[in-house]
Amino acid sequence: MTPPLPGAQPPLGKIPADIGCAADYEVLAQRFMAPPSYDYVAGGSGRDLTVAANLAAFARWDIYPRLLRDVGAGHTRVTVAGQQFAHPVFLAPVAFQNLAHGAGELQSARAAHAVDSCLISSTLSSCTLEDVARGAGPQRWFQLYFQLRREHTQDLLRRAVQAGYTAIVVTLDAPIQVPSKRALDAGFRMPADCVAANLRGYAPAATPPLAPEQSRIFQGIMSTAPTWDDLRWLLGQTTLPVLVKGVLHPDDAIALRAIGVAGLVVSNHGGRTLDGAPASLDVLPAIRNAVGPAFPLLFDGGIRSGADIFKALALGADAVLVGRLQMYALSVAGALGVAHMLKLLREELEVCMALAGCATVGEIDSGTLLRRQDAPC
Repeated sequence: MTPPLPGAQPPLGKIPADIGCAADYEVLAQRFMAPPSYDYVAGGSGRDLTVAANLAAFARWDIYPRLLRDVGAGHTRVTVAGQQFAHPVFLAPVAFQNLAHGAGELQSARAAHAVDSCLISSTLSSCTLEDVARGAGPQRWFQLYFQLRREHTQDLLRRAVQAGYTAIVVTLDAPIQVPSKRALDAGFRMPADCVAANLRGYAPAATPPLAPEQSRIFQGIMSTAPTWDDLRWLLGQTTLPVLVKGVLHPDDAIALRAIGVAGLVVSNHGGRTLDGAPASLDVLPAIRNAVGPAFPLLFDGGIRSGADIFKALALGADAVLVGRLQMYALSVAGALGVAHMLKLLREELEVCMALAGCATVGEIDSGTLLRRQDAPC
């Protein structure tokens, strides 16, 4: 049995009796995660303005109930980037999952397999991508961060292909991550055992020293940030579909589609990069309009319920990613908790679909929603 994390109750071996909906895992997780780790996971960057905006955005929309609709043949199957899935609820690529559970991503992989969910495994996983793949089902994607040395990026791609991952999700929005005041106030420090297992053996590239007049940000951190040339190079390195995560502006979406990426993930990194960035849900319709109706578009940012999923699908997403709820459920009951959380989200989505008269995900569109009259424009 995996030992409990310091300052936390050990994970349960059963589904807790007091879980009535998927969102309940967020509250219960406070007993199962060390307090500083919980504050780190729950927080974003700066004053957590974008974290709050992600959650608030869903409350600006209501779902129309419809009458006398036959949904007897209803299902949640979707096709994304040419691949078929039983439902549109994916596990987001969350780094360092051993903050929530000693076995980390291995447990999340088992959960995804059990409930036919697509797992997106992080470059910064606390377990190797090979070990994660062995526990995951056939539907698994790999999230990629560009490495300072191209040969290391190439090696990650090679390993992902050999391990049976079927798509690459490259994250481009996080060259800088500003600490959350909430996590800093809680005294959070990344534990010594939280290391990126995938990057062991990759010798760090030397970075030139800065002159006194140079900026630590512009000439320092951002000097190694990915460029359009890097993305073009990446597209030439693999035959797997490459999706880009971290898109918020329609102009970027248009340019990325033109360069040949296979899809986009509308995301503000869970509020962990630019504090004050717009809520992912607020920009989703504009990005869908920019790329057209058929281009693969996923959504990430603030999902807590099946109703949230329904609203994201209605506003243009083909599927959604679940991040923080994954960590909360993982801390409470490991693979069982994550699988249960995903099952609840899918059933909550099905309830919304049935009462809104939508037998399939394809029938969920903007006409199923009503913007609240008291919602700001």
